[in-house]
Amino acid sequence: MVSVSDKTGLVDFVRGLQAAGWEIIATGGTQHLLEENGVKTIGISEITGFPEICDGRVKTLHPKVHGALLARRDEPSHLQALQENGIEFIDLVCVNLYPFRETIAKEGTTMAEAIEKIDIGGPSMLRSAAKNFNDVTVVCDPADYNLILSEIQATGSTTLQTRLQLSAKAYTHTAEYDCCIATYMREHAGLNEKLFLEFDLKQSLRYGENPHQQAKFYSALKPMPFSLATARQIQGKEMSYNNIQDANAALCIVRDFQDPCCVALKHMNPCGAAVAPTIEEAWQKAYESDTVSIYGGIVVCNREVTEAVALGMKPIFLEIVMAPSFTPEALEVLSSKKNLRVLEVDMTPSNEPIDQYVSVNGGLLVQHLDTQIETITPEMCVTETKPTPDMAADMQFGWTIVKHVKSNAIVVVKDGHTLGVGAGQMNRVGSAEIALKQAQAAGYTEGLILASDGFLPFDDTVALAAQYGVSAIVQPGGSIRDNDCIAKANELGICMMMTGTRHFKH
Repeated sequence: MVSVSDKTGLVDFVRGLQAAGWEIIATGGTQHLLEENGVKTIGISEITGFPEICDGRVKTLHPKVHGALLARRDEPSHLQALQENGIEFIDLVCVNLYPFRETIAKEGTTMAEAIEKIDIGGPSMLRSAAKNFNDVTVVCDPADYNLILSEIQATGSTTLQTRLQLSAKAYTHTAEYDCCIATYMREHAGLNEKLFLEFDLKQSLRYGENPHQQAKFYSALKPMPFSLATARQIQGKEMSYNNIQDANAALCIVRDFQDPCCVALKHMNPCGAAVAPTIEEAWQKAYESDTVSIYGGIVVCNREVTEAVALGMKPIFLEIVMAPSFTPEALEVLSSKKNLRVLEVDMTPSNEPIDQYVSVNGGLLVQHLDTQIETITPEMCVTETKPTPDMAADMQFGWTIVKHVKSNAIVVVKDGHTLGVGAGQMNRVGSAEIALKQAQAAGYTEGLILASDGFLPFDDTVALAAQYGVSAIVQPGGSIRDNDCIAKANELGICMMMTGTRHFKH
C-alpha cells in the first residue's frame, strides 16, 4: 500500500518491490506518478469498492484497508473474519503525510489552507501498520527504502527487528505530526494549559557539567540566528556540555550590539567585552579588559574575524572562537591551534521572540529571552550632575553588558570596554567591590562608569563607587531608598541614571 506526499525515491523503491513479486496498491497522485513511470498499480477504489470522496478526504478509511493491516496472522478468528469479508492482507505500508508543517511555515497561510493539510487517512494507516509490526512493515521515511529492499531481496521479507524499529519510527512520525497540529490549533484557540516541545538529537555529549553526568544536545526544529544548533564547526574538538552553555551565553551578549563588538567569556559571565569602530580594535580592548581571566575562555565577534584578530588570539589559550565568518588568512592562523574550536554562527539580526526553557525538579520554567535594550536618554538622569556624551555612551554600553552577568551584577566600564565585573554575589556592594577593585588593579581610577542590573538597596554602593573614581552610575531604580542613593550621588558629584527596567539573570 503506497500513499505518499514526499515522493523522493519512490519510483525506484516500488520498482524494487515489484521485481521481488509484490503487488502495489496506490492512491490518487501516488498512483498517477507510478503509472506515469511504467509501474503497474491497483487503485485504492478497486480494493475498497468505494470511490474516493470529499475531495480525497475519504479514501483509505475502510475495513478492507485497516482489516488487512490489523489482522493477526496467527489468530484463527482474525483469518476467518478476513476470509468472510473478502479481505486480503496488506504486508507493507509506505506512507508519509501531508506537509502541514511546511504549509504553516509559509507567510500568509490561512487556517483554511492549513486545515486542508491535516492528514487523516495517512496517520491512521501508519498507526494500524505500526501496531501490527509483527506481520506488517511500515515505512514513512524515504531514507529507509534501501534497507527494506535489501532485506526483502535477501529473504523475501523484512526482519522482525527492522519492523519493530520502523514501527517506533512511524509512531514518532505521527506524534510529531499531531504535536505540530495541536500547537498550531491551540495558538489559534488561545489555549496554553499544555506545552508541547519538539527537539531533535544533535549529538550525544561525552558527559555533562561533570564526568559522572550523562548529557545530550538537542536542537529545535526551527532554525534561528545566534544558535549553536545551526552553527558550522570549522575545526577543533567536539563541543562539551559546558562549552555549549558558555558559548550560548556569549552569543546572547553580542546579539545586543550593532557596532563591532567582541566578548571574552568564562563560566557564563563576560570577563572582557568591548565595542569599537573596527573589530580589530574591539578585540584588542576586550582582551585588555582582563588579560588573565580570558585564559581558557571563549571569544565571540559579531564581525568577520580577520588575520589581524586571529594573530592577536594565537598566543592565548582559548577554548572556542565564534564569528559570522572568518577570512581565509584568519583560518590559516587559527588552524595552527588544532584543539581550538572555531565556529561560524549565523548572526542575522532578528526581533522574533525567543522562548527560554529551564528545567526544575518535576517542572519546567518558560520565559521570553531577555532581548530588551533600553536606550539611555537625558530624561533618565536623577542627579544634579548630568552626563557628558562620552559618559552616556559608556553608560549605554555598561547597561547592555550588565544584563548578561549573573545577578547580583555590577559592571565597571570606560571608553567602550569593561574594566571590572562583579557577578553572582549575595549582596550588591560585594559585587561592586569586586568590579571596582579589578578596575583599580588595571590602573583605572577616574572617570569610571558603574552599571547595576538591579536597584541599589542602600547608598553604600554609591559611597564605595566614589572612592574608586566612578563618575556615573546607571541602575534601574525602584528601591524604597532611591532618594538616599540620589542624595549621596549629589553629595559626591556623581551622575546617576535610572532606567526603570531591571535585568536580573539567575
